[in-house]
Amino acid sequence: MEGKTLARIGAIVFVAFAMTATVIELTREEEPSRAAPAPAFAPSVDPLRAEQRRCQRLGEAAVRDAACLEVWAETRDRFLGRTPSDPVRRDNESE
Repeated sequence: MEGKTLARIGAIVFVAFAMTATVIELTREEEPSRAAPAPAFAPSVDPLRAEQRRCQRLGEAAVRDAACLEVWAETRDRFLGRTPSDPVRRDNESE
């Protein structure tokens, strides 16, 4: 066989393969998309958030409100990822 004939056969095989792959892809049916799972149950109102709003409405008086100070401490702990039993480390404390 000549090189020219071998190249033609290779080209024909390549085109046949490409056409077969295209036909298979075009005739394939798409699966229907699944419905999103229902979100996990979450309380409609977070009690901490409600207390934060109450303290916000108090304005400057919230600084003297013991309940607001507790709410802010809990909010800070949640933000920092601490549990209430975690000790607070201060730089000026001697070890």
